[in-house]
Amino acid sequence: MKKKIIKSIILLTISFILGIFFIGLNKSSTYNTKDLIGSKISKIQLIQLSENKIITEKELKNNDFTLINFWASWCGPCRDEHPYLLKLSNETKLKLLGVNFKDNKKNAKQFLDNLGNPYDYITTDNSGKQSINFGVYGIPESILIDKDLIIIKKIIGPINKKDFESIKKTIE
Repeated sequence: MKKKIIKSIILLTISFILGIFFIGLNKSSTYNTKDLIGSKISKIQLIQLSENKIITEKELKNNDFTLINFWASWCGPCRDEHPYLLKLSNETKLKLLGVNFKDNKKNAKQFLDNLGNPYDYITTDNSGKQSINFGVYGIPESILIDKDLIIIKKIIGPINKKDFESIKKTIE
């Protein structure tokens, strides 16, 4: 009788461990933030790069569309997407919010002086904590929102020609 109980406990324990193992195998291990599309950004508090003014959702609600672009001077792909940001800065229905990510203030300003400043607002996130609130886990990343702060598009990686055309089509 005692041996049957011990065998049953061992069998149940092994079954439980195998069950947990197989459940874990079926879950996706890819961190994907594209499911944020359609959700509303609830709270924005970003400090401007040059001033100590805080940009909040109040400023962004005045825009038809806002493209929030996370970038840094040390980021090679950020240089690749910069010409597209400069072109997008000419769009009247779109404002660009640049979030300088874990960067040196002097280097960030030099980057914009050398390549041009496409941003209507330039903010900084030295610690990376604010970027996490947007679901950003690497740069460059861009988020297109409407005046109701609803995420319309999320672009992971540098903006390319296809992304540029898609953004233009969306805001027209």
